[in-house]
Amino acid sequence: MTEDGGGADLIPGLDEVPRVPAEKAPPGKGAAGKAARKGPKKGARSPAAERPIARVAVDMSLPHLDRPFDYLVPAELDAAAVPGCRVRVRFAGQLVDGFLLERVEESGHGGKLLYLERVTSPESVLTPEIASLAREIADRYAGTFADVVRLAVPPRHARVEAEAAKDGGEAPEEPPEPPEADNPWLEYPAGASFLTALADGRAPRAVWTALPGPRWAAAIARAVAVTLRGGRGALVVVADGRDVARVDAALTAELGEGLHVALTAELGPAERYRRWLAVLRGRARAVVGTRAAMFAPVADLGLAVLWDDGDDVHAEPHAPYPHPREVLALRAHRARAGALIGGFTRTTDATVLVETGWAHSLAADRARVRRAMPRVRYVGEDAQLARDAAARTARLPNVAFEAARGALEHGPVLVQVPRRGYVPGIACARCRTPAHCATCQGPLALPSSHAAPYCRWCGRIAGDWHCPECGFFQMRALVVGAKRTAEELGRAFPGVPVRTSGREAILEQVGPDRALVVATPGAEPPAEAGYTAALLLDGWVLLGRPDLRAGEETLRRWMNAAALVRPEGPVVVAAEGALPAVQALVRWDPVTYAERELAERREAGFPPAARMASLTATPAAIRELLADARLPDGAEVLGPVPVPRQPGAEGPEKERALVRVPRSAGQALARALKEAQGVRSARKAAETVRVQIDPLELI
Repeated sequence: MTEDGGGADLIPGLDEVPRVPAEKAPPGKGAAGKAARKGPKKGARSPAAERPIARVAVDMSLPHLDRPFDYLVPAELDAAAVPGCRVRVRFAGQLVDGFLLERVEESGHGGKLLYLERVTSPESVLTPEIASLAREIADRYAGTFADVVRLAVPPRHARVEAEAAKDGGEAPEEPPEPPEADNPWLEYPAGASFLTALADGRAPRAVWTALPGPRWAAAIARAVAVTLRGGRGALVVVADGRDVARVDAALTAELGEGLHVALTAELGPAERYRRWLAVLRGRARAVVGTRAAMFAPVADLGLAVLWDDGDDVHAEPHAPYPHPREVLALRAHRARAGALIGGFTRTTDATVLVETGWAHSLAADRARVRRAMPRVRYVGEDAQLARDAAARTARLPNVAFEAARGALEHGPVLVQVPRRGYVPGIACARCRTPAHCATCQGPLALPSSHAAPYCRWCGRIAGDWHCPECGFFQMRALVVGAKRTAEELGRAFPGVPVRTSGREAILEQVGPDRALVVATPGAEPPAEAGYTAALLLDGWVLLGRPDLRAGEETLRRWMNAAALVRPEGPVVVAAEGALPAVQALVRWDPVTYAERELAERREAGFPPAARMASLTATPAAIRELLADARLPDGAEVLGPVPVPRQPGAEGPEKERALVRVPRSAGQALARALKEAQGVRSARKAAETVRVQIDPLELI
């Protein structure tokens, strides 16, 4: 650890520190004091003979206490108190949990120490690699070690530990030799050399632009198999449980049973901890999981894979909000392991890794891309609808209507709609003023064709709504959701089954029969033989979001949907053709778009070309934090500006300020904000400022 382990130093803001053990405390009055004056009781604790000092990371998230503290190891706990185990200690007069980081011969101070109260479990769950990684991630994101460890180590289940202890397990076998004829990496000019480097135990790092189609999971499985045959472990992080299932199936086909585990929240705490212990104890050498798996204790890591790094599902909602891309890149760098950051598109963050030389670009040549990509056509939002009444009913331009009608003869057609629900936004039919709730000013929506409008914030029915501007009482749709789209398509294509896939119910897969599949972004189910066509509707909704990454995110969602279409199948996108994101989709060239986007961000001074911290709290708390922070030279404070209040939120109004620095000063910015947080924590500030380094949203 980087901090001195002197647990007896005076800690500002605490009335009691772990200095004097209970049996050495000055005798007081009464029966307890009389007993203490008689001398130590029979069986008094004595320190262990060797390395009697334990350095403990206490489970406290206060920034000014973010360092290890020294405790004495009693002789009776000598064998159980191993580095990495869970312990209970007395801290500031209370029993708290912690992790034993290391044992040493001497403490760094001369004060008297408290003993460990007990060892919760002798299982060494916090490995040295994960402990040092947690320390670095905490410093990188201006957080605390305790917060990162909560993300890295799952809660303990004693019954599962006991079961795993009885079942010692056997050493995993070597994966079988994969057939060279069915190697997905042969479709990429640098694919074979990437696998060769993994097999030789080297550390190749690549930003992978995958070909459209379903073979991305098989390609990841082949890279993992090659890594395992080279004697090292592998870690794969994907966005959601459906992607975990696809990679899990591919790994099972490639490796067989027993060499890997899948870690997802859907498993439940007990089963997830059981599989996590299998990785910790070396019975599983490869892991695939969602973002929580980025800290999985894979032994001798040889390959770290992140699929679709631009998906906002990867964003960690708990402090200190680390992103898997940063964590896996850091793990690969520290372990001298290979790294593979892939997707159908490319993010500006991944482009920075290529520009700096940390990783190399891995993509197919243009001839191979043209054979695999769909044929994309665009139609403007103001395009004239077909003369056919059915096309007008489905609000489809003529190009999209004809493409869907022709493709349905050969199989299913995918229809991507940006918004879920029926009509999530309505307005006055006469003057187009958006409709809002009279009670809370929330947006009004329609849940179905026969229901009254309701408020999306407070849920109140607004059956007597009248426009506050012109007094008109009729409404029109501002945005049409997936349910309304499915209803319209059902009328336009009679006799064709219409299925929906969204947050309420996500389809796992669709068959080869003709059908219209209406899905929201990220919920598109793969088709058994690929979709015959795809319609990407309401592009203005995605492109018009007030977000720095709106264009990049829109292209990612479009390409993820279009990649499910058969090669050379038609894809129609409802957006203006002159827009850069539309042109990138038509050419299937996400790399050029990402490079152009990064150049524009660099000129404007936005992430990832610069580093930025978001501070959210009341205005007084933000001013206090900025006054305490010794910001690096060149730091620029933007704002603060009011933060929109969430539905049902209570308490004072909050604001958000942005602190921007050059990319080279990112570490200095995080250090300055963490020190300022520590100062406020030590003086027991009434409010905590939420600090996010490089947040995904800057609106």
